Amino acid sequence: MKNAKPKQDMPSKLMHRIGEEPLRILVVDDSHLQRRIVALSLQKWGYIVQEASSGVEALEICKSQPIDLVLSDWMMPEMDGLEFCREFRRLERESYGYFILLTSKNEKNDVAKGLDIGADDFLSKPVNTAELKARIRAGERVLNIEQTLIAQNAALANTLDELQILYEGINKDLMEAEKLQKSLIPPPYRKGNYGEMAVLFEPSSHVGGDLVGFFNFTDTRLGLYSIDVSGHGVSSALLTARLAGYLSAHNRDQNVAFEHIGDGQYRQRSPADIAASLNQLMIEEMTTELYFTMVFADLDLATGKVEMVQAGHPHPILCKNVQGARFLGQGGPPIGLLPDMAYETLVFTMCPGDRLLLYSDGLTECQNFNGDLLDDANLLHIIEAHASSTGAEFLSDLTWELTQFAQGRPFADDLSAIMFEFTNYGAADVPMTNERRHIQTHKTLDG
Repeated sequence: MKNAKPKQDMPSKLMHRIGEEPLRILVVDDSHLQRRIVALSLQKWGYIVQEASSGVEALEICKSQPIDLVLSDWMMPEMDGLEFCREFRRLERESYGYFILLTSKNEKNDVAKGLDIGADDFLSKPVNTAELKARIRAGERVLNIEQTLIAQNAALANTLDELQILYEGINKDLMEAEKLQKSLIPPPYRKGNYGEMAVLFEPSSHVGGDLVGFFNFTDTRLGLYSIDVSGHGVSSALLTARLAGYLSAHNRDQNVAFEHIGDGQYRQRSPADIAASLNQLMIEEMTTELYFTMVFADLDLATGKVEMVQAGHPHPILCKNVQGARFLGQGGPPIGLLPDMAYETLVFTMCPGDRLLLYSDGLTECQNFNGDLLDDANLLHIIEAHASSTGAEFLSDLTWELTQFAQGRPFADDLSAIMFEFTNYGAADVPMTNERRHIQTHKTLDG
């Protein structure tokens, strides 16, 4: 068996560029003999080789053909290697061209000048075959790296284009979802015979996990609620949409605040029973790790009596007409965490001129640039400072104060609130049939 030739002596094709043919190399030298010696070696190694006898001829070739690597003599008539290199660098190219100067110059200043003009490497004359191969390999590695980067950048650009298309689709869907969610929220202001209703709803993104609303139990009974679903974004918004159905103003069969007792008759549930029913629905029917907090208030417009449940939600604020503002409630457990939770109904009284404010924790947890929270005390101070404002103007003033406190920082959480201002005893302006109401024992709070 014959021994194989040593690897360095074998006619070998050097590395090719990714997925393409071997490098196209241009050899430029006014000496025909020197040009042929170099060209033959390159061809033996598998490269595609072209020749030019001057810088002018070489430049014309580079303008019309894709040359990957140039091997140019420094000293030539008409246009020397430096001038040719300068013009080569000015050409518009789709990819980088590697430039090696062949020279007998050894002065450091000459080398620095060549590098400054745009040469990538130098090779001393007369050319040594092993050194020539090493220089070509080095240039080929650089060009391969460039091709790899081009391919990666192209793939990245394609991916970014695809992501942009997906983002635009998602953003369009979110905008539609935002419209749908806002359709679940009452209008910002409503005035009735019994009082005024003002609503604030500012999600921190397209959709959020807050929900506020109201509906009439009877012509003299008003249900008022504020809900905050855990988390943010689409999943929270989907749960708020489902909860809006469970507290529907248009469908008593679906509304958990009503208990169907037959013959088209309904019995009104207490706020504590409403919370317990929603908790049972969350545990038994909804496969989710989400939960929510809630305040639900049942207002008797004929007497001013209010029955309210607080389920882990921020403390409602009662603004008395002559006695200032104060927090209500003892807290209570959130809804949807554990089965068979007990909820208590709190009872107090509103008089004409009083306001009841239900809100999410986005208000009290509003942050400034120092990371400080607005907190309960500052919220109460703001509310008292704007006691003369009414209706939508009051919530607009409240939002302005929050913006000032945040110092222009975007709100990290949804902002929502609903405020009822009791103006006089009377009937609601949306008449509904009076029904008998099931009353259970309540914990009371004098108003």
